[in-house]
Amino acid sequence: MGQNEIPEVLASYDYIRDPAEIYRQSFSIVRTEADLKSLPDNLRPVAVRLIHSCGMTDIPQILSYSEDVVTKANEALRNGAPVLTDVEMVAHGIIRKYLPVSNQVICTLNQPEVPELAKQLGTTRSAAAVELWRPHLEGAVIAIGNAPTALFHLLEMVANGAPKPAVILGFPVGFVGAAESKQALATSSLGIPFLTLQGRRGGSAIAAAAVNAMAAGLPEEKVQGTSK
Repeated sequence: MGQNEIPEVLASYDYIRDPAEIYRQSFSIVRTEADLKSLPDNLRPVAVRLIHSCGMTDIPQILSYSEDVVTKANEALRNGAPVLTDVEMVAHGIIRKYLPVSNQVICTLNQPEVPELAKQLGTTRSAAAVELWRPHLEGAVIAIGNAPTALFHLLEMVANGAPKPAVILGFPVGFVGAAESKQALATSSLGIPFLTLQGRRGGSAIAAAAVNAMAAGLPEEKVQGTSK
């Protein structure tokens, strides 16, 4: 059999194969099952994208946000702000073609100086990598989807005089520090617009979905994710 020759079909399941139809049905189910009424109008499409990324329709009930987060994220991205991410999984989940001005997506976790910096600071590699954000931090869009220590360290940096980002999309996940770091974000007096989830849930897919939903303020129908 040649390399590109399609083999004989011996088994077949009955499932939807059309990507557009999968997408349409997915969002129809989300809108049917999720209670979005309590959210501001401009945040509802974002919540739909978050639900679509993780399958949890109770997301609207545990969202914490500042009222201006969508507007400020849209403005920052349109003005060319970079997107700073804590892990490569978040960076890879951001759909570049929908970033309005080919915004840079920056992840510093794998920079060669990070391990030694983590030792010097007595913290995790994820938190140390945030130190390398300083030249890009002012007016940036932050998307954290993995490490609570990254979010804690960012808040500490800004509180101690580092430049302020335009918005923080904070979705660290896990059992140690995730809920606490997101609570610190939500109750911070730093005045930075934010979007986060209460509790332990979060993750890279949700953080990337938040960026994708807000990219250029595009309607959700145009901000399509990868095919299933």
